[in-house]
Amino acid sequence: MSAGAAGAVAPAVAVRGVEKSFGDLAVLRGVDLEVAPGTIVALLGSNGAGKTTLVRILSTLLKPDAGAATVHGFDVVAQAAEVRQSISLTGQFAAVDGMLTGRENLRLVARLRHLPDPGGVADRLLDRFALTEAGGRRASTYSGGMRRRLDIAMSLIGDPPVIFLDEPTTGLDPQARAEVWRTVEELAGGGTTVLLTTQYLDEAERLADRIAILHEGTIIQDGTLAELKRLLPPARVEYVEKQPTLEDVFLALVGAGSTPAGKDPR
Repeated sequence: MSAGAAGAVAPAVAVRGVEKSFGDLAVLRGVDLEVAPGTIVALLGSNGAGKTTLVRILSTLLKPDAGAATVHGFDVVAQAAEVRQSISLTGQFAAVDGMLTGRENLRLVARLRHLPDPGGVADRLLDRFALTEAGGRRASTYSGGMRRRLDIAMSLIGDPPVIFLDEPTTGLDPQARAEVWRTVEELAGGGTTVLLTTQYLDEAERLADRIAILHEGTIIQDGTLAELKRLLPPARVEYVEKQPTLEDVFLALVGAGSTPAGKDPR
């Protein structure tokens, strides 16, 4: 990424005033967001807040009605092909081919990305995600957690600089969730930029360098976990200071009747 005149590194993802409506329903009402290269940003929001809509715009699956967005320096509308070459998107449901084996799914993606030694790429990812023994079985025989791990492994082929993870650990058991968390942390440590939506507040607390809260179509808060916690005064119980949790902050900002979970309607 290029540096600006003052030496600042350009954001890997930049969103400016993005709006999107479906008929009379305004889903995004002027979203502003920046994601620095090599960082993990968690996007939290209640049902229908527009998280998935924003991810679809950034991955060129939807066009914004207004505003602009760039990914890896490329405009998501004018340079959609370049954006698609720079990203990987893992949705809320595993996108594997059940008729193919795990290894065949991985080899297919590696071949589509024109990588040398697609078999070697597949074998390394099977080992990394503890799927080696199941690599020769059809993916339709995998458990939900295994399919999810295979799906994420497929998204990492080609080492894209920006990865969008939409609910990356949905349906995974605690051990599989921990493996995904370690993988995401390793990716960011190696310079990959990660934007994730999640229904698990502990996941955002564990992984995110910054947390953005999307509510009623706009980003109402964006900061580090420590910055967000400072928005609420610490509670005192029997003279013991209790720091607010991310859940306390989220519910105070968007209302106690909201939950940061689930699939957006769009």
